[in-house]
Amino acid sequence: MTELTVQARAPRNIYLAIAGHLAGELEIQSALAAVAGEIGAVLPFTHADICLHDAPGWTVSYEVGAKTLWSRKRTRLQNSPVRDLLTGKVDMMLTPNAMEDSRFTFPGARCEPIFQHEMRSRVHVPMKVMGRTIGSLNISHTIEALYDADTVALARNIADMLSPYFHALRTAERAQQAALVKAEAQAREEGLRQGALELTQALEQERQRIGMDLHDQTLADLTRLLRELTSEEAPPPAEMLATRLSDCIGDLRRIIDTAVPSLLELFGFAHAVRVHLERSVEAATTEIDVRDRTDGAPDRLDVTTRTALFRITQEAINNAARHAGATQIWVDILRDTRGLVVAIQDDGRGIDLDKTARQSGLNHMRTRARLISAELTILPNDGTTVEIALPSEVLS
Repeated sequence: MTELTVQARAPRNIYLAIAGHLAGELEIQSALAAVAGEIGAVLPFTHADICLHDAPGWTVSYEVGAKTLWSRKRTRLQNSPVRDLLTGKVDMMLTPNAMEDSRFTFPGARCEPIFQHEMRSRVHVPMKVMGRTIGSLNISHTIEALYDADTVALARNIADMLSPYFHALRTAERAQQAALVKAEAQAREEGLRQGALELTQALEQERQRIGMDLHDQTLADLTRLLRELTSEEAPPPAEMLATRLSDCIGDLRRIIDTAVPSLLELFGFAHAVRVHLERSVEAATTEIDVRDRTDGAPDRLDVTTRTALFRITQEAINNAARHAGATQIWVDILRDTRGLVVAIQDDGRGIDLDKTARQSGLNHMRTRARLISAELTILPNDGTTVEIALPSEVLS
């Protein structure tokens, strides 16, 4: 037997000390750390944790001593090494060497920490409130066969004392989390409401812009042609008429392409982006490219999301083509840890986000991004890089 021993009975002042430490703590992890010294004085351990029921079918752990994946992630109840205790199948668990005990190392068990930290001796007792098991107190040591029946009795006493405190802390913690979730949901709802309002305003501005383009440009050109053709003077040469009519048709096509993303519907996202990029770049020396590394993932989005993504990409291309003085513009469609990403990069003069000249277009981009739950990032990168990141769950 090792020189390290477990006391058969805890001195009364240990319980008083535990109660004193708990009284000033408001979080489970800090409360466990506060009483770890007193627990260790009567139940020596290299690892101790409190495992509590979480959402149905899940458990959550808080640890002192060694830090393991048990406290980093929730564990499914069916995979917990102490599932028999948490489900009421047994009223305690005691083992001289958990590394060789199939109750802890069954197929599918989340038992990696037992081997990583050589948790041989283990004792587990339930934590109960009003007769209901809320979790378990788990004590472990690297020394084999350190714990016995007296240890179990001592652990039960400590667990009975800790249970109401930790239950109250867990209830408060979950209430706080629920309040945060509710507040975030309300903020998102308000953001979407505001975004919808801004988008409605943007659409009205777009309608007015199209009307002005038609009135000030195309309609004026056609009216001038009609006046020349119906005047008493000789009409213009046919070649001149053909050229001017072709210009009107080109103007109309540009207005229609801006208003209705027909290429997007007919040929897909990457092709529509390439065509828009080619039409937007006036300088023949500007190098352009569109690279889809996702095998057409944007075309598997719902229609509303894909159209919004295309509109944001259009605006980013327009900014690069008209304002950046770029000699190279690339569009990359890819996946990374954020999900589906469309990146528009140029080597131009960059963009000063503090200036207001182009804020209207940028605000429209941000509004559209919010409405499809996308993250819009504008980065200086030897020019400008605009990234629209859609989370993976939006893909069908």
